[in-house]
Amino acid sequence: MFKTLIYFAICVTLFPFGLQAQSVNEVSRWQAQAKNVEIIRDDFGIPHVYGKTDADAVFGLLYAQCEDDFNRVEQNYIWATGRLAEVEGETALYSDLRAKLFMTEAEAKTNYQDSPKWLQKLCDAFADGINYYLYTHPEIQPKLLSHFEPWMPMYFSEGSIGGDIERISTDNIKAFYESGMKTAINEEVEDGNVKNNKLKKAKMKKVKADKQLQPEPQGSNGIAISGKLTESGNAMLLINPHTSFYFRGEVHAISEEGLNAYGAVTWGQFFIYQGFNEKTGWMHTSTYTDIIDEFKEKIVKINGKLMYQYGKEDRPVQTSEIILKYKDGAILKEKTFPAYHTHHGPITHIEDGQWTATAMMWEPPKALEQSFIRSKQDGYKGFREMMDIRTNSSNNTVYADAEGNIAYFHGNFIPKRDTIFDYSKPVDGSDPKTDWQGLHTVDENILLLNPKNGWLQNCNSTPFTAALQYSPKKENYPNYMSIDQENFRGVHAIELLTDKSGYTLDTLIQLAHDPYLSAFKALIPGLVDAYNSHDEKNPELREPIEILEKWDYTTSAESVAMTLAHYYGTAMGREAEYPENLSDMEAMIWLGKNPEEGLRIFEGVIDRLTADFGTWKISWGEVNRYQRLNGDIRQAFDDDKPSRPIGFASGRWGALAAYGVSYDNKTKKIYGTRGNSFAAVVEFGDRVKAKSILAGGQSGDPKSPHFDDQIERYANANWKDVAYYKDDVVQRAEETYRPGERK
Repeated sequence: MFKTLIYFAICVTLFPFGLQAQSVNEVSRWQAQAKNVEIIRDDFGIPHVYGKTDADAVFGLLYAQCEDDFNRVEQNYIWATGRLAEVEGETALYSDLRAKLFMTEAEAKTNYQDSPKWLQKLCDAFADGINYYLYTHPEIQPKLLSHFEPWMPMYFSEGSIGGDIERISTDNIKAFYESGMKTAINEEVEDGNVKNNKLKKAKMKKVKADKQLQPEPQGSNGIAISGKLTESGNAMLLINPHTSFYFRGEVHAISEEGLNAYGAVTWGQFFIYQGFNEKTGWMHTSTYTDIIDEFKEKIVKINGKLMYQYGKEDRPVQTSEIILKYKDGAILKEKTFPAYHTHHGPITHIEDGQWTATAMMWEPPKALEQSFIRSKQDGYKGFREMMDIRTNSSNNTVYADAEGNIAYFHGNFIPKRDTIFDYSKPVDGSDPKTDWQGLHTVDENILLLNPKNGWLQNCNSTPFTAALQYSPKKENYPNYMSIDQENFRGVHAIELLTDKSGYTLDTLIQLAHDPYLSAFKALIPGLVDAYNSHDEKNPELREPIEILEKWDYTTSAESVAMTLAHYYGTAMGREAEYPENLSDMEAMIWLGKNPEEGLRIFEGVIDRLTADFGTWKISWGEVNRYQRLNGDIRQAFDDDKPSRPIGFASGRWGALAAYGVSYDNKTKKIYGTRGNSFAAVVEFGDRVKAKSILAGGQSGDPKSPHFDDQIERYANANWKDVAYYKDDVVQRAEETYRPGERK
């Protein structure tokens, strides 16, 4: 399957303690560009980066990001470029292989060289800004990347870490290379005559998702409100991504070439991913539009060469080798994998005994172009034209502007397909009719502009309820264009927005933190009824059931009912039997109507709480905590160390201000890891106004005053005013310096 070589490497190879020597010309170039950049840090440590050109602003932006959290900047590129195993060991090999199957280093360099000159300049500035930071901070010891290259952004061309590629299972790739690779090739074919054309079933199982509820739903909320519903008469936008904490920094990039964008940047990228400028604002929610397809290929050998059948012809399988390194203690080992591609894409796994290729959007230069151009638009016309690039594949976009427009774009990159085929499953790659037939235009996609109700929303929910009766109609679009299902966050948002007006920035923040949890209205009454109608009532459940019966389904740090409901809902999702193929929302509704197992499971909840905390009567804030001990990407939570109570709840239950856990903390208390991380509200008018919040703070350095200086504001929904205009930035300046000058 693969070849293995072992290299005995000294520690410097694995963990470079010294950076590459820089040429005099390189350092001189960096120093010259640094003179064109000014960084002003405001009273929350947010960097406002001013440059003469866009490239100067990018140079300063990357330098500032490295000051705040070089660890995350480096980690993102170690992952994206397929070198994670060199740091984390053999378990990360198939993540690296996945990256390299879609693009090798040589291909990334070609993409960079073929890019427009203006984009090359930004990529150059990206690399130079990071490298100048490393040059001026010799005390920083990178885990792996001691020198950054301008082709690296080609691996990381839009702001969702992982984006589309993370939908491709590394477990399935591993299974293919470890047990399934040879089993789906037909017997030898000579002179065009197939000796045995019956495909053999692979002796492996495709990895399937567990039907149980996922640990924490991912996604985001976007809400746009027209001026007819606001107190000022100006359009407003809620930017509310749900990501892992500290996943994005808050930044402001300005140039004399028209760039003036504020918002969230994914560490290591040179464009504002979710944010606003003076005239337009954009919020991305993860789309579940079908933009990745799998094609089962009929592989044959003809005269010793691998071929795949396509219509009436046999085409050669593109075969190459991918060499990956991985750490094993103090040893650096190497594995060589064969790589196979058809015109559909790389072979990633086996389906029904056949090699299967995965097709997705992969145009890195165009995706980078779109990501940067988006941040410089000054109205709907330009924004709409930017969307015609059609490479923002993993996102929906909620939009508002100073002209008073609000809009919603459901997806962006959507391939045209023959609707006689079911693309929710792998299709027959040998049939040319299954091929993508170009892309749908933006006008053919699901699109909303200025609905008459005056608002629109998307919470990773169906677009067909985005604006109530003014929403797009499902029957007008092919099924593959929206496979999104309704969720409790979407239901909650619609309830809050309907028949409301007089919005201000503060009331929009209040809406975004509304404590009502619609999931428990569906789930809890069934449990209460089951107890009240039970002939032999467990007396130990009487008081907790009464608490739930009187509950108004709102979350707070003081609520005991919230603790009981969270543990009960989580346990029901994991332990109760319910029909397969239900969404999380559908499963909760079904379990609420069929609570036969509820009393048994609730007894277990009471026993667990009592065992863990000495009593089941414990407030939510005592259980649900915020803790940031250091700058590690994965926190090692500890019940014995300081933490703060949080009254928010998981987005699963319908909380717009989501606060959830995405990995096992191995603690008794619950410590948040994802949900509201960066969020903002924006009002557009003659002057843009905004407020924002970060979980913790801007810096990843525990010694920085901005490591956790926003957590009290975060917990109390007391968002800070954004300094956007230069006069405001200067008035709130804490530090002003050029790259290389900061002490």
